[in-house]
Amino acid sequence: MKEIYYWSPCLSKIGTVSSTINSAIGLSKYGKYKVSIINVCGEWDIYKKKFSDNKIDVIDFPIKFYKYLPKEGYIRSRISYLVIFLFSFFPLINLLKKRAPKFLIIHLITSLPLLLLILFKIDTKVILRISGLPKLNSLRKIYWKYVSGKIYKVTTPTKSLLNYLEKENIFKKEKLFFLPDAMINLKNFLYSKVNNKNVDLELTKEKYFIAVGRLTKQKNFKYLIDEFHNFCNKNNDYNLLIFGNGEEKRRLFYQIQRKKLSNKIFLMGFSNNIDFYMKKSSAFILSSLWEEPGAVLIEAAMNNTFIISSDCPYGPSEFLNLGEFGSLYKNNSKNDLGNKIFEFVNNTKEMKKKIIGAKRNCIKYTMFRHYLNLIKILN
Repeated sequence: MKEIYYWSPCLSKIGTVSSTINSAIGLSKYGKYKVSIINVCGEWDIYKKKFSDNKIDVIDFPIKFYKYLPKEGYIRSRISYLVIFLFSFFPLINLLKKRAPKFLIIHLITSLPLLLLILFKIDTKVILRISGLPKLNSLRKIYWKYVSGKIYKVTTPTKSLLNYLEKENIFKKEKLFFLPDAMINLKNFLYSKVNNKNVDLELTKEKYFIAVGRLTKQKNFKYLIDEFHNFCNKNNDYNLLIFGNGEEKRRLFYQIQRKKLSNKIFLMGFSNNIDFYMKKSSAFILSSLWEEPGAVLIEAAMNNTFIISSDCPYGPSEFLNLGEFGSLYKNNSKNDLGNKIFEFVNNTKEMKKKIIGAKRNCIKYTMFRHYLNLIKILN
């Protein structure tokens, strides 16, 4: 039986967590593979029962220091990545040398396994996952170009990112593959649709828009609040619920207070009931500066929620078929989002006809479809 290891040291509950879990479960459930997750510093401890239930092994590295690592802030998180890099160097090379799995799929902190490819002779075939908005500075280009010959395959979650990498000519074209994330576990989704535990039912009685994501610069919630403020000047019938935690929470809280919108915009924190809130919402708003297309975008489509999204790179416009399956506004452009919200409110019946196209597009993001695409790459 072929062994496949996943390397994805996640600091927080980002989309990569669910896509990694579902990808591993799909390979274990539908394929004849022995699947293992490398638990670098304890970041996967809370998912061990889920892995065990799905016959996925967890390979623990010696030192559990996850709870001591800073999780938020650009500089602090980079310090955490450096600590993980240093503490994982020898355990990872020892693991690959001793067990020599057939494949190693790498998602995050990919610089370490790539460095090991350069320094040591490794029999394992490494599959590099490139997501989000890769910062292709000169150093990274040189690094990827240098190690590209030792990488087995490279996958991307969007066709637009794949085309971008092709133009940069870092990897050979035959090594690049489009592989949508395994974002939808239908069993979990069906349960979450009826789970209203710990839901603020009073808020769901009002008309509201919903936004979801970590409170970071990437998600651009500052811009969303400004645009919603402008919308409220024209229409004061709706609230805005923002779900998520992150380093910008305090700044966003004071911004809402300055705008005198404390009774209109609510910072909801983290919730396990996003699907319930999405179903009840008027529309989902994505204000990100970049996405891939993002788990919450797909969740919104699955919940038959109309989507208003920025046309940011690399995923939303591709997922919404250039606006055919939702509403796109110019990324970070003043008044453009506010106008799109107003346009939706005044033409809701016609706009909602676009929902079915977005939901159909979700098929490629199911766990089973991801598995079918991935085994083609592995073979």
